[in-house]
Amino acid sequence: MKPGHLKKLGIAGALVLLIVIFKVSGLDQYLSLGYLKEQQAHFSALYAEHRLPVIGAYMLIYIVVTALSLPGAAIMTLAGGGLFGLTTGTIVVSFASSIGATLACVVARYLLRDWVRNRFGDRLGKINEGMEKEGGFYLFSLRLVPVFPFFIVNLAMGLTSIRLTTYYWVSQLGMLPATVVYVNAGRKLAELDGLSGIFSPGLLLSFALLGLLPLVTRKLLDLYKNGKTPTT
Repeated sequence: MKPGHLKKLGIAGALVLLIVIFKVSGLDQYLSLGYLKEQQAHFSALYAEHRLPVIGAYMLIYIVVTALSLPGAAIMTLAGGGLFGLTTGTIVVSFASSIGATLACVVARYLLRDWVRNRFGDRLGKINEGMEKEGGFYLFSLRLVPVFPFFIVNLAMGLTSIRLTTYYWVSQLGMLPATVVYVNAGRKLAELDGLSGIFSPGLLLSFALLGLLPLVTRKLLDLYKNGKTPTT
């Protein structure tokens, strides 16, 4: 076996080991909404005293979770809203999610190509066809309208020829509307003091936006495409 192949195999093995440790050790419990709610006061106090270290630690965890396609990105996004607020939370989550997504694409492209093809082969055909027809705009539409789960897009795009720089900025731009909505929802969840708060207008609006976002963006994309189609 060539040295390059051995190196890739070693890195892939290390990534698999990290995922196994995450599962076996029960670390996923710390990425639950219940745990984050319980620790809200502690995290807020810590953030008030050490803003930059907390932001850095949060981004690192978010990037690792996303790069390894671990469950918890949505919860992390909600937590970002509760901890940092809407403006800072949106900026932090936007960069962390885009960097993590790009690293997941790199992992799929250079380390897990065969595994991704075997695991998600039935969905890769549609994605490859869309990329051939529309290029980066297809990725943009996938980010706006989550037809496929977030982590599948990251892995599947690793098997396409899209440039990583293009993948990064299109992902960051395309995921921004959903990031704002999720961060805002997390900010509202963090304000709950009791059951009565569940029916507050702000929280209901946040979850209404979560449900409407895919429908609205799909409609806008359809209008854009129809506007580009020459009339006969």
